[in-house]
Amino acid sequence: MEKSKPRTPSRRTKKTYELRLYVAGQTPKSLTAFANLKKICEAHLAGQYHIEIVDLLKHPQLASGDQILAIPTLVRKLPEPIKKIIGDLSNTERVLVGLDLREQKQVE
Repeated sequence: MEKSKPRTPSRRTKKTYELRLYVAGQTPKSLTAFANLKKICEAHLAGQYHIEIVDLLKHPQLASGDQILAIPTLVRKLPEPIKKIIGDLSNTERVLVGLDLREQKQVE
C-alpha cells in the first residue's frame, strides 16, 4: 500500500485532514479498510485530506506512538483532537461521526 495524494484544494479555506491508517500487511481486512477510507475521503473530503499508511509488519515500533492495540486502526491526527476508529471502516456513518464530519444521531 502507498500514500494517496489528495486532489487540488479548492479556493475556499477548509480544514485539512491528516489521517494515518495502521495495518498489518496486505490482508483482506487491511485492503478493505484502505478502500473504504479512500471512498469516504473522496466523497466527503475531496482535496482536503492526506492518508498515510503504516504497515506494522514493516514498522512495529510505530504502534506505540499512537497507542495502537488493534488493526486496522484509523487515526485522525489533524484537525485536533486526535480521534481513532478501529475496524475495516465499512460502516460509513460511524466513520463520518468518528471523523467529526457528521453529528451522531440521537436515539430516542
